[in-house]
Parts: sequence; structure tokens; C-alpha cells
Amino acid sequence: MKRMNSILAALTAVLLATSCATQAGGAVPVISAPAGMIAGTTTGDVAVYKGIPYAEAPVGEHRWKPPVPTAPFETVFAASDFGPACIQPRPREGSIYANPPETVSEDCLTLNIWAPAEATSAPVMVWIHGGSLTAGYSGEPLYDGTALAEAGVVLVSINYRLGVLGYLAHPELSGESPDGVSGNYGLLDQIEALRWVQRNIAAFGGDPANVTVAGESAGALSIMYLMAAPDARGLFHKAIAQSAYLIPTPELKTARYGHFAAEDVGSYIAQATGANDLAGLRALDGETLTAAAAAAGYAPWGTVDGRILKRQLVDTFDAGEQAGVPILAGFNSGEIRSMRFLMLPVPESGEAYEEAIRERYGDLADEYLRLYPSSDLVEAALAAPRDALYGWTATRLVRDQAALGEAAYLYHFDHDYPAASTLDLKGFHAAEIPYAFGNLRKTPRFWPEIPETAEEQALSDVMLGYWVSFARDGRPAVTGTPEWRPFAPGKAYMSFAGTPRPASDLDPGMFDLHETVMCRQRAEGLQLWSWNIGVKAPVIPPAGNDCP
Repeated sequence: MKRMNSILAALTAVLLATSCATQAGGAVPVISAPAGMIAGTTTGDVAVYKGIPYAEAPVGEHRWKPPVPTAPFETVFAASDFGPACIQPRPREGSIYANPPETVSEDCLTLNIWAPAEATSAPVMVWIHGGSLTAGYSGEPLYDGTALAEAGVVLVSINYRLGVLGYLAHPELSGESPDGVSGNYGLLDQIEALRWVQRNIAAFGGDPANVTVAGESAGALSIMYLMAAPDARGLFHKAIAQSAYLIPTPELKTARYGHFAAEDVGSYIAQATGANDLAGLRALDGETLTAAAAAAGYAPWGTVDGRILKRQLVDTFDAGEQAGVPILAGFNSGEIRSMRFLMLPVPESGEAYEEAIRERYGDLADEYLRLYPSSDLVEAALAAPRDALYGWTATRLVRDQAALGEAAYLYHFDHDYPAASTLDLKGFHAAEIPYAFGNLRKTPRFWPEIPETAEEQALSDVMLGYWVSFARDGRPAVTGTPEWRPFAPGKAYMSFAGTPRPASDLDPGMFDLHETVMCRQRAEGLQLWSWNIGVKAPVIPPAGNDCP
């Protein structure tokens, strides 16, 4: 029977390659990989393969278990359509990010590949979508990999389990695990997808020894998790982190840094959803459970379990135990403008603001007020959380990788255009993505429309070029454009504000202030750093405990 299946698979491949040699987009590419025979489509000189399963469906008893690799296809797999998105809530109506998937399913562990038609040992970029580990999907048009493939990269985009289905920890789950841990299932999906890439990407023209992981927002948080996770070591060789946020991660059994213990959260969710125990949780429909958990206040994070994530990210990076890979990282000037729920409260007067800051920041108050002055309370309320979450993180990532002797490049996206300006959204969160992907015309419905001008296209071309060059060589360099110098030793960065502009020492004092605040709060062990800042901050502890 196995021999018959092999013969049938070969015959099917021949038929696809001959009788279906042409289609609307061009010839049908059929490749033979360790995963099996896979038939894609073409767009110009780019071969496209959509919806390829990289793990078995995580359903039934496999819900909240590590992903299981798929068996090789017995017949040719038609990779012509994106797989369903992982289960997630519907986005808020009118959000500039709203672009909901057509279908969602718990059976969602698929990936997509865009490859130059004649690629051989091409650099590979694996894109991890954002969405607060709650939403998003690999088939979103904004992440179309055609332009990157045309520039010589094999682009892979992946789905991974989200929300309560992707990150729930629970005592019963830990009890049934051979390692005694739970949570991190979405992260384990990402690691399994990278293993699939290592086994199969050469068949698509990619180089498994030259893989860059890239992501934005929660995708960039995932990049940091991957850099810290021992199981991901060696599966990638460079990293791109766009608007990452280095905040405390819940620990499996201990309440710390303002988080409840992850297992306690899981027990609470079981009770709040009426499931009561693990069997009840597994019996609930995935969409029903996701909605009920969100209504009960569940927010997905990774879990510091001593196995997948050995310790807090900041501790891992401080010890130099993260993956030693080159990095390109940065943030946007208007991160909080499109996410005003993260904006700090605006006091009724400058006097009230200064009084609140001095009460909370003590010896650091003068520096805080210098960076975020009372002369513009709204801008201060927008800028401080931007820097504490995103600016500090990007700077810390490049600083720490440079300390390992790795190439590290920092950027600041400060670009504006009329539709964004009208909405007061200059440099908003994720605004850089369509430029880096070359997808200026593939943004969501309510996204501020990018003008069809030579200037906008030129900015996209140069950003895409820098990203491709970094994926290829570990150095962002484009002929005829300004040199992007490494962060160390001169704190160099590239500003994208209309045109690329090299500069150094971004917002002097910003990183040092937030590093000091983080250090003091971490030493105390009680507060979430990066979130509790400004007029929302507790009293910041004084210097001591090895903190300035």
C-alpha cells in the first residue's frame, strides 16, 4: 500500500506539472520536500505556497499540548489558499488595524511561502504577526511577501495559537506534562514552524543556514521569547524586532512583578468560564472558550516555567544568555497615538502634573520632567509610555546584542503623510510595516491611506532594501543610500522621516531614565515596569540594590 501511495503521489505530481502547467498567474510550481509534494501558484516571478500545515491540528486531547509535526503528504498538497486563522475575537469596528480573517479555526497551524522562482540558497525571513498574542493571522494582505521575494528573500509567514488556546497555564496541564510545565503553546508553535523551515526550506530555494526571524509588536515580543528559549537555539541566525516591548512575564507558580502566578490565572479562568477543571475546559468549543476567557479578563503572555522560558527576559539578556545573533530593532515616534488606551492620564494642570511626578520619582523627577515637560501635557502623556515600552526596549536590544559582539542596528520611524497627519497619527504603531514589506496598497480598510507618490514609494524601496540586505548579510546596506552604522560604539541609529537620515544618540537620557526605573522596580519585585510610569507610577524606590 505504501508503494502504491508513492506511485499515486508521483503520478499526481506529473499530472499537475503537465496538464496544469499554466494558470491565471502562470505555471504551477510543484516541489518535492521532506514534507511531501507541494503545488503552489505563481505571481510574476514569485512562487507562492499557501496554507501548508506544519503541525497536526491541536484539537481535542491535543488542545494545550506541544505541537506534533505533520507526517509527509501522501499525495500532492495543493497550497493555493491560506489556511484559516487561529481562533480570535473580532476586532473593534473602525479600528485602523481591523482586517478580520474570513475564517477561524482551532485547526490553524499553517504557514505560507513566497519564493523567487529560480531561488537557490536564498536568505529566509520568517514573519511572526502581531496582535497582542490575541489576534492576527499570517494571510493578512499587509504581510504579502511578493515584494520581498522579488528582492531575493524567501518569505515565510506563520500562524500560531492565540489567546487562551495558545498561552493558558493550569495546574492540571502542568501535571500531565512530562516536564511539569504549562503555557507557552503559541511559542512552541513558532519553534515547531522554525523546525519545519529547517527541514524543508531548501526545497523552496531557501538557505536553512541563513534564517532571520522578524516580527512587529507581539510578533517582536515573540522574537525576544525565541531569543531566550533554549529550544529555539540554532533555528535562526538573525532577528528583526519592530516595536518590541520588554515587560515582565508571568511565572508558572509564583506571583511576581505585578503578575499573578500563571497556574493561578488558569484556575481562575476555569472557574470563571464555568468549566471548573481541565476536562471541562477541553470540552468547551474553542470560540466560546476564547470569548468567555476574554470576558473574564484573560490576557495572554508567555510563562516563565524554567523549561521553555527559564527566567525573565530581562534577566536572560542581562546574563548574556540570549541567542547570539545580529539584530535590527526599532520603534515609531507615534506608537501610542493609535493605541490611546496606553496613554497616561492628563492632569488638570501643569502644577498638578509636576507635583505628581516629584512625589513618585524623587531624585529622578527632574530628569523625567526634562524629557516629558509640563509645557505640553498631552504630548508628555503620549511620549512617556512610548519610550518606556518601545523606545527603551529597542535600545536595550541593540545594546545587549552589541555587548555580545553581534552586529546591532537601531531605527526610529518618524514618517508622516497627509492622511496620517489629519488623524494625528504621525509614526503610529505598525506604520512602518507596509513600507518594509513593499505593500503600500495592501493596508487594512481604515488605515490612513498612503499617497501614491514617488516619495512614498522611494521610502518603501529603501526600507525594504535595508531589511532584505540585513536578512541576506546581517548588515542593512543599499547602494546609493546613506550608510546605516551599527549602534555601538557611538549610539548610531537610522531615522526614517521622509528619507533615511543617519543620526546618533536618540533622545539623550531617555534610555538611562527608563533603565534606572526598571532596575529599581525589578529589585523591589512588586511592580510591572514599563506600564506603571508617570502619573500612574508607584513611588519609585531610591538608588540601591545595584541600581543607580
